[in-house]
Amino acid sequence: MHPGSDKFAPTIDSLAWIHVRDRRLLSVRTTGKAKFYLPGGKREPGEGDVAGLCREIREELGVTLDPLSFRFFAALEERADGFADGRLVRMTCYTADHEGEPAPSGEIAEAAFLSSAEASMCPPAGQRVLRMLAEAGLVD
Repeated sequence: MHPGSDKFAPTIDSLAWIHVRDRRLLSVRTTGKAKFYLPGGKREPGEGDVAGLCREIREELGVTLDPLSFRFFAALEERADGFADGRLVRMTCYTADHEGEPAPSGEIAEAAFLSSAEASMCPPAGQRVLRMLAEAGLVD
């Protein structure tokens, strides 16, 4: 460890499910938060991407992701929302087929399908994904 390295906040390592319906991106708002985030979260110790994202989506939205349908979408690093220390979030994003209708559960207060015009309702990582999807012609 070099001098001063403790001044750097740890990067948040997270997983996200990219789900587009009717040219809008599924986003969720946690109880007590104003911004809409990509559904997903952090892995448990020893958990891989597929298992971790399946667990998080089941907990947050009550749907089952099909592990065999996972497709890598993007890995991105952006400033994390809600941290004054400037820490970053490293987000690995996947698309996947699912069973069930996404509905908020647990810590999720609200789920919404957002267009790129609503990107200001999201933190930087969500805004970037919306831009990527809009540039690819997948969201309005």
